[in-house]
This record gives sequence, C-alpha cells and structure tokens, in this order.
Amino acid sequence: MRNPNTSPSSLSFVSAKPQQQKPSQSPRAPSASEPLSEFGREMQAGLARTPRSISPKFFYDAAGSQLFDRICELPEYYPTRTELRILGECAGEIAGQIGPNAEIVEFGAGSLTKVRLLLDALETPKRYLPIDISGEHLEAAAERLKADYPKLVVQPIAADYTMPLVLPAPMVGAGRRVGFFPGSTIGNFEPEEALAFLQLAARMLRGGGLLIGVDLVKDPGRLHAAYNDAQGVTGEFNLNLLRRANAELDADFDLDGFAHAAFYNAPRQRIEMHLVSRRAQSVFLNGERFGFEEGETIHTEYSHKFTVEGLRALAVRAGFRPRAVWTDPERLFSVHWLAA
Repeated sequence: MRNPNTSPSSLSFVSAKPQQQKPSQSPRAPSASEPLSEFGREMQAGLARTPRSISPKFFYDAAGSQLFDRICELPEYYPTRTELRILGECAGEIAGQIGPNAEIVEFGAGSLTKVRLLLDALETPKRYLPIDISGEHLEAAAERLKADYPKLVVQPIAADYTMPLVLPAPMVGAGRRVGFFPGSTIGNFEPEEALAFLQLAARMLRGGGLLIGVDLVKDPGRLHAAYNDAQGVTGEFNLNLLRRANAELDADFDLDGFAHAAFYNAPRQRIEMHLVSRRAQSVFLNGERFGFEEGETIHTEYSHKFTVEGLRALAVRAGFRPRAVWTDPERLFSVHWLAA
C-alpha cells in the first residue's frame, strides 16, 4: 500500500464502519451542467468497465491521507516501521551514496515523515521538492517541515507525479538531484506501469539517483494481517473512496452496502484490495445507473511484493545502475540506491 499518489491501475471480507464527515468538510458536488473532475471521469469509467476498478491515487483526499497515517501506526502494518528502522540505521551509508548539497525530489510525499531521517543525515541538503496529489495535506506538512528545517528550501508541488511533470531548474551550487520513493509505492503499479515510471524517473534524475523502498515477498499470513487490521482502519481507508464519491460527485453509494476485502495472490506476488457489494443494489453517478450483483467488486489497489533480485533487474531495464541495498534482519523490507 501507499502512496498518496499512485498511478492508474487500479484484502477475507472485513466490515469497516465509516466515520462520518461533517458537511462543511466536504467539497461541493458538481451540478449537472458542470464537467466532471478527473476523479469523476475515472470513477464513471471505472464503474462502466468489467471488471470494475478505480485508481488508488483517489484514496488520498484529506480524509484518506489522515486514515493512511493511522494505518502506518498499526501494529500489524510492518512496512512503515521497518522502512523507518532501515533508514534510521543506515542513514549514514545512504548519505554517503547521495553526496553533499543534494536536491531531494519525493514522489508521493504524504506527511513528509520518512524524509526527515534522510535530511538529518545528508550533508547540507539544498532543496526539497515533495510531490503529492493531496494538495491540502501536502501544504500543511510542508509548513511543518519548513519550521523544523529553516535552512532548507522547501517547494511543495501539488501534482500527480505519474503524469508529465516539469521540475524547477536545479539551484545554483546544488549537488545531485535525487529521487526518494519510499513506502513500496512502486508495488501499486502494474508491472508495465512500474517499468514506465522507473524509466521516467531515470530520465528525470540523470546524473543523480533514486532511493526507493520496496516491500519483499514473505509469509502470506503476515501480509494478510497487514491489510486486514483488527481495528478496521484499512477498511475505513478503502471505503473512504466511496464516501469521497458521494461528497464530490453527488453519487449515492450506500457505505453499509459495501465491505473491504483484501487477499494475497501468491502466483502474482501481490495483495489485491477490493470493495465488495454486500447485496444486489444500484448506484447513481452523473445521471447514470450502475447495477451491482451481490459479491461483485470494485478493485481499488494492488500491492506487489518483490525479491531483491527482481527489483534490481527491473531497475536495470529502466536505465538505472543498481548499487547498495539495505534490508532489515527478517528481510521484510528493502531500500535500494539506484544510480541514474
């Protein structure tokens, strides 16, 4: 799972009781005469296709971003704390690979938590360019970071990093331009999309490199627990997509009529996350009716798992030169330095 900003592609059934959002916090729904937003267009297209799906990048409105922050603190959700441990313990070695005066570009920056470990270890970092699709959440996090790192130039960019993007020119005196892509967000892509993103990143970061966090293949039971937490927060996060559609698109999803489901597809080495219709029902969106049979799903996310060797081979295909790799003692997670 993760990030605020995954690309189009889009775990046991678990009920999740959605939290109610105050009307004042919900964006105004479009009138019939207004064109649909990108979210509206993709939701409508996703409901029309077979099988139904919607990109996980739309998880991350303000409420979804807050829910994901809660997921990262859950006892079952090992990726965040394991990656933080690796970054903390290996920060000096990582900084040695990156070099002084670096410009850091974080793809799908979220709450800007993990980058702090990197910034603390780097020698005189010049500038930080966090990119995230959730602009409101990003701005708030960037303001907190600016207060804590007054000498660092922080320029948040509210954008979908999977789309064409022009970054600011390098600052005078800057060292390498380095991408930071933690959280195993690369796993949210389909394999061909993962390759395309890495190819784009390799061109964007030429002369620098990419520091990327990657979740590893492991026992299915541990994966199941991570995406079906006992508190039901992951279910709330998944169902928030429908709540957002009701608020922003004037849809009429019955949130009690859908359940969170996540499971591990071992042959494809990936978690698959869905919203499952509990009964036969209809949903209206932009004047169009979409019927659901009992048990029919909307696919919302993949989370592919990797081997160390598999990720390195993918990086070579994309134009990177794999260098150092760091893992935890249990080999749950890995962090790779890829020279561009």
